Amino acid sequence: MSDKQPQITVAMISMNEEAAVGKVIADIQAAAPGAHVLLVDSSKDRTPEIARAAGAEVIRQFPPKGYGPAMMRALTSARGQVVVTLDCDDTYPTDRILPMAQEVLSGRADLVDASRLEKKPEAMPWVNYLANWGFAWLASILFLRRVTDLHSGMRAYRTSLFDEMTFLAQGSALPVELLLKPMARGKKVKAIFIPYDERTGESTLDPLKSAWWTLKRILRVRFGF
Repeated sequence: MSDKQPQITVAMISMNEEAAVGKVIADIQAAAPGAHVLLVDSSKDRTPEIARAAGAEVIRQFPPKGYGPAMMRALTSARGQVVVTLDCDDTYPTDRILPMAQEVLSGRADLVDASRLEKKPEAMPWVNYLANWGFAWLASILFLRRVTDLHSGMRAYRTSLFDEMTFLAQGSALPVELLLKPMARGKKVKAIFIPYDERTGESTLDPLKSAWWTLKRILRVRFGF
């Protein structure tokens, strides 16, 4: 990476993703040359060493503090004007990074949400799909705007959003608030549809905890609970 401040940071959080992290970083670098690649890592395996060797900046958060604090650390440590988030498990299409970032850099959007749910992805179990669909339907009614994917791990954010508003980092389902709060504050939020692939490695998601926090965050943003 050059000494020039990059306009784009591609940020991920990781926990024991040594099977996928090297490939994902290589794919990011091929799709978005010159982007700042940032990893907030809480792994016990070789993930941070592999990431550093591949050219990423690694911020260690160990012992782990949970998804929310790790994601907020990644978002607020980004360089440049836009931060694009990805999961570190090779599920998201890196070829969408630059088109999404350009929507923000051009001023057409403050946030671009890459929705996985134009239809049911083959890689998503039915129970997850139905839960995602149901919560998106609820949010669409409460916010009077069509929402399709509250939990996407791939989004592009204008970095100055995180100077303008605060988010509750503690607790599960932070992506819900990261999408709905800017929407509720009148920011320019755009949605696109993307493919979603099988993950590499084991999932650490607790579905019941995530469902409870999803509902809690929807109501918190809409009604101030």
